Amino acid sequence: MIRTYQELFANNKKWVEDRTLQDPAFFDNLAEGQRPKFLWIGCSDSRVPANVVTGTDPGDLFVHRNIANMVIHNDMSMLSVLDYAVNVLGVQHVIVCGHYGCGGVAAAMGNKQVGLIDNWLRYIKDVYRLHQHELNAIEDPGQRLNRLIELNIQEQVYGLTTTTIVQNAWTAGRPLQIHGMVYDLKTGLLKDLQITKDQTSEIDEVYRLEPIFA
Repeated sequence: MIRTYQELFANNKKWVEDRTLQDPAFFDNLAEGQRPKFLWIGCSDSRVPANVVTGTDPGDLFVHRNIANMVIHNDMSMLSVLDYAVNVLGVQHVIVCGHYGCGGVAAAMGNKQVGLIDNWLRYIKDVYRLHQHELNAIEDPGQRLNRLIELNIQEQVYGLTTTTIVQNAWTAGRPLQIHGMVYDLKTGLLKDLQITKDQTSEIDEVYRLEPIFA
């Protein structure tokens, strides 16, 4: 575990030396630009670093992280990342990845005030309300939490399909897919939730938007 500020630089230097030894041209190639095929929308939790858990290199994933991997339609940070990833970088896959044992989702299940973050977690409460009959039928609190985590990912995937950014990309015929997955902290394994969306997926009529330029 890193304990001092100085250790960050020592580790960075060692990482550079190791990568250069493996591939002398690694950093020269990286400096030329990025062409990732994947956008990762994940949780800010320090235990779920996107590149590490997927075994990918710098340049492979474009990453946005926030508390509980949320897709909120007035979040300009998330929308800006999504727009840049889709319309400038041309990513072909957007991944929403949550993780079991998520503290944000757990806090949203309770009624105790935490602070400013309560306003953010309110959106997860909406997910609970949408699926309350299924969730309330689960007696074990841990299993109920994990199921809400999965349902939250499912709703964020669906939320992405209702953005103008994704819908316009599909209208333009771009090969863009949206996936939901969950990371298990206890095993280190990713689980595909089998909720992939593409231009053929059904979207409720109220969310369908006609393109500005037909």
